[in-house]
Amino acid sequence: MKLKTLTIAIALAATSASTFAADKEEGFYIGAFGDYYDASWKNMRDQAGLDVNESTGWGVEAGYRFSDYWSARLEYADMDFNAFDKVAGNRNNIDGERYGIDALYHLDGGPFYGLFGIKEIDVVDDNTFLNAGVGYQHFITDGLFVNAETAVYQGLDRGYTDVGAKIGINYLFGQNSAPVEQVKPAPEVVEVAVAPADSDNDNIADTDDKCPNTPMTDAVDGTGCTLYEDKEVTVSLLVTFPNNASAVSTQYLNDIEKVSAFLKEYPDTTVLLEGHTSAVGKATYNKWLSKKRADAVAKQLVADGIAEDRITTVGLGEERLKNDANTKAANAENRRVEAHIKTIKNVKVLR
Repeated sequence: MKLKTLTIAIALAATSASTFAADKEEGFYIGAFGDYYDASWKNMRDQAGLDVNESTGWGVEAGYRFSDYWSARLEYADMDFNAFDKVAGNRNNIDGERYGIDALYHLDGGPFYGLFGIKEIDVVDDNTFLNAGVGYQHFITDGLFVNAETAVYQGLDRGYTDVGAKIGINYLFGQNSAPVEQVKPAPEVVEVAVAPADSDNDNIADTDDKCPNTPMTDAVDGTGCTLYEDKEVTVSLLVTFPNNASAVSTQYLNDIEKVSAFLKEYPDTTVLLEGHTSAVGKATYNKWLSKKRADAVAKQLVADGIAEDRITTVGLGEERLKNDANTKAANAENRRVEAHIKTIKNVKVLR
């Protein structure tokens, strides 16, 4: 129950509205603390039948703050253990001592810290422990602070696993608690140059800005006007056909409409539609069939509003096979109309 109360106290301290995170100068500190230690030592080897339980006590410590993040301390605690003698059948108190050294790491230089160390506890016999825990500091002034912490102790001699907690008050020497008041000289009057006006915030003064309302997103040249760069834009088309057919399947209408939209957006562009066939059949017939396929796609573009003089068709027959294999799949791949259109677009350079 006492350990639970101390743990709650640490939690309340950690959630306090006022925390301390200011930089700390190097310096020594000393302090005193109240101590609680929960032990469960059965049949102590130097006194058979003796069980040692919890302890309350007090202690002192001295340490050194190396930086915002690290400090180390020496600790001594006077302990009063509750013990039960199973042979005599009675309870009594046994005095003990704890002393050792800890290293503390202050998280982000703030009030919370982790600790680890080594301790010697002398009660009935000596036992060495490694300990690790967490704590919280609250500075009342630049030097005076209170702290609360809890730790787990692991015995090296007998394998005991214990828990302890303490609340203390300390003083850190060497801190500047109050700044030295200095007489300030009269302020020097300095003439400050006024920056020229830049209404559109493009780093070009209004007096030199030939484009005074340039959008904030645009990069500008030395006269304050938007910079442009050439960018290549392209669109491609691929329409395939069944064997010995030239009618355009409805599945390609959306692709043809995209080409129409591109031609409308860039009215100076033209398109070359190349018709192709597989290697099956006579070459002269394939030439004629491939041209007919290209003309069928051109007719669809004209229907979408593209002028005929912007469209050129050519029938290449079986001259440019995509797949040289003599298979059904290869022949289907070769029966096609292709187009590749590109142009240069003048686009804004962004900041």
